[in-house]
Amino acid sequence: MTQPPVPIQPARTPLPPAESWLEGVPTPDQRRLDRYAVAGFAFSLPGLAPVAVVLSLIALARIRRSGTRGRRLAEAALVVSGCWLIAIAVAAALGLHGERQAGIGRSTSITQVHVSQCFDADLEAETLRLVRIADCTAEHAGEAYAKVKAALTGLSTEEKGAVATQECATAFRQFVGKSYEQSELDMYYVVLEDRAVADGNVLCMVGQPGKQLSGSMRGTQR
Repeated sequence: MTQPPVPIQPARTPLPPAESWLEGVPTPDQRRLDRYAVAGFAFSLPGLAPVAVVLSLIALARIRRSGTRGRRLAEAALVVSGCWLIAIAVAAALGLHGERQAGIGRSTSITQVHVSQCFDADLEAETLRLVRIADCTAEHAGEAYAKVKAALTGLSTEEKGAVATQECATAFRQFVGKSYEQSELDMYYVVLEDRAVADGNVLCMVGQPGKQLSGSMRGTQR
C-alpha cells in the first residue's frame, strides 16, 4: 500500500534573539556628545592649552569606556592646544633672542651705551662708569637719546661742559618735545672724545634721579 506523500515543510531559519537586533545601534547615552570633549575644545580655542589638554585626555578615557561621541572633538582640542604651545615656545625663544641681541641684562661701560638703549644705574653717583642695559618697556633709570657732534678740542673742562650741555639740550627738545629748562627730567652727557666726528662724540642721556622711567621718553613732553 502506497504511503501518502509527506507535505513539504518550508525551511525556517531560526530568528535571532530579539535583543540581538539591537547590536550596533547606539543607545541614547552613546549618541550623546561627551561634555569633557566639548569643554576641552572650547578651552583650546583661546589658548588655555593646559586646561584643554587635561579635559581632552579625560574625555578620551571616558569615550573609550562608554562609547559616547566626541573623540574627534577631543583630538582636535589636543591638536589646537599643541599649536598654541608651539606658538608660545617660539615667541618665548624669539623674545629671549631679541633680549640677547639688544644686550638686555648685560653690564657695560657707560661709553658703550647706544642711542635708544635704556639702562639701570645710580644717576646720583659722582662718577658713573658701569651701567646695566635694561628693557625700555620696563622700569629703568635712564635712556640714551642722542649722540651729538661738539668741537671740544682745546677747551677747558668748564667750556666742554657748557658746549656739551648746549648740544644735548637742543637734541633733548627734539627728542622729548619740551625744552630742557621746562622739563621735569634731568639730562646727562658723556664726552666720548674731544674731536668732533660725523657720528657724534657726545652721548646724551635722560633720567630722573630717585625715580624710575617707564617706557621711552620720546615725545612724552615731560
